[in-house]
Formats: sequence, C-alpha cells, structure tokens
Amino acid sequence: MLIADDHAVVRRGLKQILYDAFPFAHLEEAMDTAELLKKAGEQQWDIIISDLSMPGENVLDALRRIKQDFPKLPVLVLSIYPEELYAVRSIKAGASGYLRKDSHPDELLNAVRRILSGKKYITARVAEKLASVLEKYGERPPHEILSDREFEVFKLIASGKAVSEIADDFSLSVSTVSTYRTRILAKMNKKTNADLTLYAMEHKLLE
Repeated sequence: MLIADDHAVVRRGLKQILYDAFPFAHLEEAMDTAELLKKAGEQQWDIIISDLSMPGENVLDALRRIKQDFPKLPVLVLSIYPEELYAVRSIKAGASGYLRKDSHPDELLNAVRRILSGKKYITARVAEKLASVLEKYGERPPHEILSDREFEVFKLIASGKAVSEIADDFSLSVSTVSTYRTRILAKMNKKTNADLTLYAMEHKLLE
C-alpha cells in the first residue's frame, strides 16, 4: 500500500490504522505528487491512498497518468474537501473511491477492503452527485461543467485572489489565467469576479 500525503502526522496516523487492520501489509509513503508518480511505478501496489492537495502537479492530473499507465491500480482519494467539490471529479479521473479525512477509521478500513475486493467505494452523497452528472448538460450546476483547471482558477478568483497571484500559484502567464477567467465567466454566465464570489458562497464552494 502506498500512502501519499504532504503531512507527516497524517501519513503516520494512516499507517497505524492500516497496520492495525493489515499487520503484514507493506506500507510506503509519498510526500508530494512527484514522489507519488515515481513510487507508483516502482513496484506493484494493491492500493494507493492519496491526498487531493499536495505540492507539485495537480493530483487529479497525476491520477489520470497513473490510471493510464496502470489501469488496474486502484486509488482511494482521501481529502479534507467535501464531496460536493471533488468527489465526482476524482471518480471521473479514475479514482476507485473518495473519502473525507474526517471520516471514522472504520469507514476508511471499509473503503480499503471494498476497493481491495475489486469494487468501488462510493458514499450515498457521492452516488447522488454522480447521478446528477448523468442528467442532461443544461440541468447541471454551472460549476460542474468547468474543467478541473478552470474550477481551480474559479475558486481562487471567488476567494478574492488577483489574476497575477493565481498566475504565480500555477506558474502560468497572466494572459493564460485571464483566458481561463474569460472562459469561466462565459460558461457560468457571469459578468464579474463579484458574481463568482457570490455564486461560490451560495453553493458553499469556498473552504
């Protein structure tokens, strides 16, 4: 089992929970996306348990690469973010399950066991969100039609960050981020950054 998280205390806690349930398991750690991608290909893993937010490449992009190179390797995404924000995006990127970090340890073990048996682990809330994705395009909430990168930029704009700051965060040019902003406004049928902030607050999309 490979545990990927940028917080040492989280990795240690996860290892203890897993060792208690799987005393003979081989557990290794990754502290950022680059190490996750490197170790994913170094040996055969029964499961990867990964945080959604780590230094380096976007974890959803990394997940797609892992699933492309190792399609049978299951990944459980364990995140502080509520299902409304990233569960559907994680499943669509190839994750076998999505679980919040504040879940009970028993739920974590239940998810791991289910995924190890070859099944997916989806909570009732995630199942409901996935069902909504199957509805026709026009009935989906506007933020769900954004690409993963557009969604990240949208959240930062809504939180009050300037385009130049977002460009620095993602190592992109200001013009590229401005293009993302234009697309976001068009897709969501909004006119200003304030409109995006109000939308994000109404839909509880800001942490």
